[in-house]
Amino acid sequence: MKFIGITMGDPAGIGCEITLKALKNDDYRKKSIIFGSEKIVNHFIKLLGINKEVNLIKDTLDFDEEKINVVNVVDIDLNDFEFGKVSKLCGDAAYKYVETAIKWALDGKIKAVVTAPLNKEALHLAGYNYDGHTEIFAQLTNTKKYAMMLWSEKLKVIHVSTHVSLREACNRVKKDRVYDTIVLANDTLKRMGIENPSIAVAGLNPHAGESGIFGNEEIEEISPAILKAREEGLDVKGPVAPDTVFLKAYKGEFDIVVAMYHDQGHIPMKLLAFDEGVNITVGLPIVRTSVDHGTAFGKAGKGTANESSMIEAIKAADYFD
Repeated sequence: MKFIGITMGDPAGIGCEITLKALKNDDYRKKSIIFGSEKIVNHFIKLLGINKEVNLIKDTLDFDEEKINVVNVVDIDLNDFEFGKVSKLCGDAAYKYVETAIKWALDGKIKAVVTAPLNKEALHLAGYNYDGHTEIFAQLTNTKKYAMMLWSEKLKVIHVSTHVSLREACNRVKKDRVYDTIVLANDTLKRMGIENPSIAVAGLNPHAGESGIFGNEEIEEISPAILKAREEGLDVKGPVAPDTVFLKAYKGEFDIVVAMYHDQGHIPMKLLAFDEGVNITVGLPIVRTSVDHGTAFGKAGKGTANESSMIEAIKAADYFD
């Protein structure tokens, strides 16, 4: 099972463009299947001057290494939407690309799914009320314990919570969830080839609570989770003050940081590796990696989008067995 599925993302965004730019690399093209819309793919092949034909497939047996292999999930063309504009049609298409790729992965036809960005507003207009890809994958794979990991060569971060308000994020810092996130980090890095991952757990409060002066979450929830993980043999340190833990990981002291909420983990990642960061949903029965940026509607359809994160997402998917 060597194939990687790439979902095209919102057709009005940059997903198709960055996918095709990444597949200019022969090694990536010879193992990748695009889940999208044939006519949009052909448009960008011409725009980008790619000297390859589309091969429409319905099964991996139809795969042709010399062509760009596409599952034509939704048959739409350029007359059906406008680049850079939110639309119900594009939200529906983006969801169906993902839904189909997940089915192929669950059926064992592809070893991983790489996702180009979708637009949450368009998704909701189409009637799919998810916060994003992570929640779609969790529901369609019936996964209860999962987390968002941001991966790059420079820094790796996993989140206790993601797309919730800051007030709600604080409420979600609970022993069981922190422990589960530590275990997910450990298991995922092992699958990616790190034999004994070194894990740092960030505090929630300034100075990691300063022994309860600035909050009790470290004492009551985070430390007990760390202790439980240590008792099971995991290499875990913390809680570490959140204003220093990411620098320590960046300098090589830790393999990954467990962040307590979305911005705590995303800000250092996007500062250090904006074009190189990869989003990995961990805990799923299948592998899912993604670019770590949005649909970039302002650049859509112009041929100027940067494909670096898509390349890194394909590389990350290939690390998994």
